[in-house]
Amino acid sequence: MSPQIIVWVLSLLGLVVVALTRKRLGAEDSSSSKTVSRTILNVHTAVGALAVLVWAVFLVMPKSSFLGGPVVGIVALLLWWVTAFAGLALLLRWLPSHGRHADVVGEDEWAEGPGLSLLAHIGLLLGVLVFTWAFATGVV
Repeated sequence: MSPQIIVWVLSLLGLVVVALTRKRLGAEDSSSSKTVSRTILNVHTAVGALAVLVWAVFLVMPKSSFLGGPVVGIVALLLWWVTAFAGLALLLRWLPSHGRHADVVGEDEWAEGPGLSLLAHIGLLLGVLVFTWAFATGVV
């Protein structure tokens, strides 16, 4: 499989992670002990959507044009990195709480425990590393 196809597949998976994270965590009950920061979730969603859009424009435009040039590529990568770190920050909700009145970690909506969130956001981080490598080596 060519590196360009891998980049496109990872880009689509990044879109899925951003959209499903919003759907999954955006509807959470605020009385739950495992609520997430709305600010971090909003950053993850807004910057992630912008990252997908700018990155897709960068990938489809000719390298000789401004939109296919290095400035737009760097901006897109920065947006992806912010999205990845916001996603990792969302994972902090799964860290165990210690103390006399700490709640036991329960199950989340679509899977038991943090498995799906870990898979998605560690995968997003690895995808952003691939994007960075592809950009730095001139693959895209």
